[in-house]
Amino acid sequence: MKWKKFKIKTVAEAEDIIISTLYDIGLEGAQIEDKIPLTALEKEQMFVDILPDGPEDDGIAYLSFFVEEQEDGFLVLNDEQVTEEEIVARVREELDTLRMFCEIGDGSIAVDETEDIDWINNWKQFFHQFYIDDLLVIPSWEEVKDEDRGKMILHIDPGTAFGTGMHETTQLCIRQLKKFITPETELLDVGTGSGILAILSLMYGAKHAVGTDLDPCSVDAVADNMQNNGIAPEQFEMMIGNIITDKEVQDRVGYEKYDIVVANILADVLVPLTPVIVNQMKQGAVYITSGIIDDKESTVVEAVKAAGLEVLEVTYQGEWVSVTARKN
Repeated sequence: MKWKKFKIKTVAEAEDIIISTLYDIGLEGAQIEDKIPLTALEKEQMFVDILPDGPEDDGIAYLSFFVEEQEDGFLVLNDEQVTEEEIVARVREELDTLRMFCEIGDGSIAVDETEDIDWINNWKQFFHQFYIDDLLVIPSWEEVKDEDRGKMILHIDPGTAFGTGMHETTQLCIRQLKKFITPETELLDVGTGSGILAILSLMYGAKHAVGTDLDPCSVDAVADNMQNNGIAPEQFEMMIGNIITDKEVQDRVGYEKYDIVVANILADVLVPLTPVIVNQMKQGAVYITSGIIDDKESTVVEAVKAAGLEVLEVTYQGEWVSVTARKN
């Protein structure tokens, strides 16, 4: 499949309004290139490790839009056959209109033909098997080596839901889970994402798991990863909804029912979650949290103590923190 790339040179301040304007004429999925550094909050919310200093922000931005090209040379835009020249004309007309009331910078339009790329699978070259201690994490498109066949293996593919095991916060949770799982463990995974923590807990011998998430994409991601790792449907129940504010979700999850609750989310979510989730925990249950950037450690520890839990251990990897506590 061939694609035409329409690349607009503009200024960073105009990114949003240009993307919105061109969306109305059928150009979607903008690729943004600029030198605006991520804020500390953005790094935390995206689970991005602290990055080295990049080039100085010059205010310039490039917005690229991709349009499918057919064999006859026509492009497909809003289910309509158009020419490259027609799209350029429409884009230029919209940009000229925007110039009347905002600064858009250069506003030049460059057109290139992309390679024949498999957009769905091309990114796979960047994700390879890796180890978390003695656990091998491997995607579906790679083979297990002979020397690894006797090891614990987690089969997982990156997808729309967060969680492959690569991030420090996930690894912190995995190490803590291994310390407390027993054959009788009932586990609750809040913000389950791809289901990796619950699935691994079941592989390590837990009896049953429930996962909650806000994102409906988690349902398919969890189902795929369960199947890839031999987890039976009755072992892992998935629920969509906000357990912090939704009483119906809280009721479905159940009260004083879980031996372990794990939540690899964000500090700002863990603070309101903790006083709620204690109601789902049995007496003596363990609460394992991560997703905590190091300068938020004390905030989470204080929230855990305020909810009546005893802090058992605080562990670290890179600039991330895990807090483990018990309901006595």
